[in-house]
Amino acid sequence: MFYYLFDFLDREFDLVGAGLFSFITFRAAAAMFVSLLISITFGKRIIDKLRSLQIGETVRDLGLEGQNEKAGTPTMGGSSSFLLF
Repeated sequence: MFYYLFDFLDREFDLVGAGLFSFITFRAAAAMFVSLLISITFGKRIIDKLRSLQIGETVRDLGLEGQNEKAGTPTMGGSSSFLLF
């Protein structure tokens, strides 16, 4: 959607920098940056909400230090050991 908007702005008004949206690498980097901002902004609140709904993983007793801190951490099908806080 932004592609067509900035393409129009580039063609009609010769807006400086609007041509960047024609490059797939710029659009991919912008999408990665926006998703990082969204996850940083809303990630903790979403995890807290899922914990309050009691949606979480059980932790096996492996004798590892700090493993009980991850008890109840919601995972989206992946391993809870990759969650960064």
